[in-house]
Amino acid sequence: MTVEPNDRKLLYEEWASYSVFYKYQPVGLIRKYFGEKVGLYFAWLGVYTQMLIPAALVGVVVFLYGCASVDDNIPSMEICDARNNITMCPLCDQACSYWKLTDACGTARASHLFDNPATVFFSIFMALWAVLFMEHWKRRQMRLNYIWDLTGFGEEEEDHNRAEYEFRVMKKSLKKEQSTPKGEKVKLTCTDRIPAYVTTLSVMFFMILVTFAIVFGVILYRISIKAALHMSSYPAARANIRATVKTTAAIINLIIIIIMDEVYAAVARWLTAKEVPKTDKSFEERLIFKTFTLKFVNAFTPIVYLAFFRGRLVGRPGAYLYVVGSYRMEECAHAGCLMELCIQLCITMLGKQLIQNNLFEIGIPKLKKLLRRRKSELDGRSEEDRLKSLKRHEKDMILGPFVGLSPEYMEMIIQFGMVTLFVASFPLAPLFALLNNIIEIRLDAKKFVTELRRPIAAKARDIGIWYNLLRGLSKVAVIVNAFVISFTSDFIPRLVYQYMYSPDGSMHGFVNHTLSYFNVADFQPGTAPLSPNNLGYPVQVCRYKDYREPPGSSTQYELSKEFWAILAARLAFVIVFQNVVMLMSDFVDWLIPDIPKDISLQIHKEKILVVELFMKEEQGRRLALRENHHQDNCCTSPSPGPDSLPQPRPRPLSHSHC
Repeated sequence: MTVEPNDRKLLYEEWASYSVFYKYQPVGLIRKYFGEKVGLYFAWLGVYTQMLIPAALVGVVVFLYGCASVDDNIPSMEICDARNNITMCPLCDQACSYWKLTDACGTARASHLFDNPATVFFSIFMALWAVLFMEHWKRRQMRLNYIWDLTGFGEEEEDHNRAEYEFRVMKKSLKKEQSTPKGEKVKLTCTDRIPAYVTTLSVMFFMILVTFAIVFGVILYRISIKAALHMSSYPAARANIRATVKTTAAIINLIIIIIMDEVYAAVARWLTAKEVPKTDKSFEERLIFKTFTLKFVNAFTPIVYLAFFRGRLVGRPGAYLYVVGSYRMEECAHAGCLMELCIQLCITMLGKQLIQNNLFEIGIPKLKKLLRRRKSELDGRSEEDRLKSLKRHEKDMILGPFVGLSPEYMEMIIQFGMVTLFVASFPLAPLFALLNNIIEIRLDAKKFVTELRRPIAAKARDIGIWYNLLRGLSKVAVIVNAFVISFTSDFIPRLVYQYMYSPDGSMHGFVNHTLSYFNVADFQPGTAPLSPNNLGYPVQVCRYKDYREPPGSSTQYELSKEFWAILAARLAFVIVFQNVVMLMSDFVDWLIPDIPKDISLQIHKEKILVVELFMKEEQGRRLALRENHHQDNCCTSPSPGPDSLPQPRPRPLSHSHC
């Protein structure tokens, strides 16, 4: 039996197939079959994916530059040089012993792949890329509005009151039936919603605190597992402690993020329902804002901690900072926390895309279909026989319900945050996002065509509140990347050393410049290493990464003048970077018009035609009125002579008087 050609079959063949991943989406056909709202989502996703191509290419070039220049990087060469006999202070109390700086050789070389001068250029590029993406989408959206005849459409035309709101209004009107003046319309006011607003604020604050508590729990896990591995008697456990702790902690964070995302989505919907918004649009916007806030905090809190707090709340040898009793705050590797930030970003981004977005979207529908088939087999009929006996609309009712576009938008907005916010530490993020989105478009297409019921077509002129969220993220990304480059990476300390402290203007001696001295006799009681002689020689002085005065000076272990000079340079870089990039972004925004020139000219021509048509109609109407007036005058008086002036007379009441 051959199926007649139809829109659904055409969408399945030309859009929902992985073999056509390189083709443009048939946005017009999507809009025709699913409506403007769904059509705009896939048009936006197509523009976003298309704009990721140049970002991915530049990111790969930056990464390859790091790979090519790693052997010429003087700081990492000094760290890896075994001739530099630098003894480092223990990384934890008692269980950890002294260690050689050469042990951090691998981490230092890997950090250079993501922490090099090219990352500054890439951060500026990505800030401008975000502005170009927003401008490109505005132009594309305006073109679609013109083609789809949405330029004069107002969303309030189809925005009706929700049934829950009308029910609450009816209950309120029944209570105040006696006291309400006749003819006055009853509606819900802010006073009626105060309990719901208080509940929302309290629950949202509590959920954010829960996220912070979870991140703090992972921090304690890292501290305790590191000490346990150092105390282990198995050589394999002590072989690569840093990599083991980083990877397992990142995986734990990923699992928690995936679980808590589902919890936060349910909590946000419950809170929004309690507020009883008036219209569907208001309900959707409030729900999106709450869900985005909770999911954003959930996804980015571990990353923010690694980028801006880890390694800065440590203290110094002999005066470390402790939490929950005897847990000493963890330090960064000598090459900085940028490598750990990169690992966290990589695992979180890839894990969310692979597990939460793709595996769940593919696996759950397949599992439901398998359960239905199993149930049919238990009833004595195969799934194929049962489907053959059903009509087309009955088969469609078996499909999953359409729950809206918010989950689709949400995962892409979080991905956009991953791509732009911390791109200075992970230049390959646009590449991974591009590869994911190529699959995501076809995956969503197949889901909409074969797995979900056809949604009721809804008109929309734009993507709504999602555009404001994207614009806000692109602005915040400039500030975040400025702080990442300035405070997380070693870019500013290297620059300050090269131009202020280097004797020959090179980077030779930079590693020694960043290390302070500590007299091991000044350890607090009970914190010195239990096995201090593992290096084969007695240790009198160890080194640690900080800018402090040496032991024996009048201000020993106090912050040195180099620290304050570097801090001033960091803050100055943040201010200059932020203002320069913002200025360039605003210039690009001003330079590119929101409406394409051909569309603007066409709209202008149509307005001229409308005005001309209106003028013709008005002129015809005036001529008709003048003829009627002339006929009325003919009925009331004889025709005047050619030299006589017409005398004004009162207009007759009706033509019957003539």
